[in-house]
Amino acid sequence: QVQVVESGGGLVHPGGSLSLSCVVSMSETTFMWNDMGWFRQAPGKERELVATIGSGWLTDYADSVKGRFTISRVNTERTVYLQMGSLKPEDTAAYYCNARLGGGSWYLNWGQGTQVTVSA
Repeated sequence: QVQVVESGGGLVHPGGSLSLSCVVSMSETTFMWNDMGWFRQAPGKERELVATIGSGWLTDYADSVKGRFTISRVNTERTVYLQMGSLKPEDTAAYYCNARLGGGSWYLNWGQGTQVTVSA
């Protein structure tokens, strides 16, 4: 069973920055073939896709975070990162990562996530 462990969340003031990490317990070879995505879910809202990075390193972002968040990956570490800047209260949510192959469905069991709270 593949495990996903997200970390790096916390409480930050508006305008601040945080860096999230997600480690996936799969082989490096398997990891490198997967597209990776960061999602978030705020209380009372559906989970939304925030950023993706393909196996070919192509990135994409939700309009709400474009220019503020940066997704990256280190295949040898089986880790995907999300660097978040210029944080806003509306970024408050639990953040999760997942994987997909060839543009298919996100298929990993969800991890526990990491909570990001943006508040003055």
